Amino acid sequence: MATSPPLRDEPLRAALAEAFHWFDPGAHSDHLVSDVSGWWRSPNLLASVGPALAGLHGAAAPTLVISPEVTGFLVGPLVAVALGVGFAPAMKDGGDRRLVDRVTWARTPPDYRGRELRLGVRERQIRATDRVLVVDDWVATGAQVQALYDVVATRGATAVGCAAIVSACPPPVAERLRLRSLLTAADLT
Repeated sequence: MATSPPLRDEPLRAALAEAFHWFDPGAHSDHLVSDVSGWWRSPNLLASVGPALAGLHGAAAPTLVISPEVTGFLVGPLVAVALGVGFAPAMKDGGDRRLVDRVTWARTPPDYRGRELRLGVRERQIRATDRVLVVDDWVATGAQVQALYDVVATRGATAVGCAAIVSACPPPVAERLRLRSLLTAADLT
């Protein structure tokens, strides 16, 4: 199944690109850092992002949205509200946090920094009948998306695709993950 091109809502795309900035952390770093905070400062963008992302996979009739922490906890609920479905947060394993619920975990392949992470969702939040849409703000390698697809499959549910504000994945990865985005990394030069 081929993925569709990014949504062509040009005013929204232009506003997202304008509110985005690259930040140079200085000589100690060999790369620029993305600053998406402008997306959340604008009430118009905040109101528009959820419905726009929901429209990327709306025909797949998702029943649940899952997003990884941290920024996914903002974007995911916006999409869930737009779709009229529930939201389940995916936590990253690490630190001193203890989860008292039963959690289904999956390990990511190496991400853009070469890290392997564990992502988990509370078991009671995913039903076998769910059609799950994974949502995030930025997908660089697809590692976290794949791990969440693995969690969904382990729970017996169906992953219908991934919606992101920005896709920086190579096209074959985006196609394999059924990743649709509002922007690509090339839009943010």
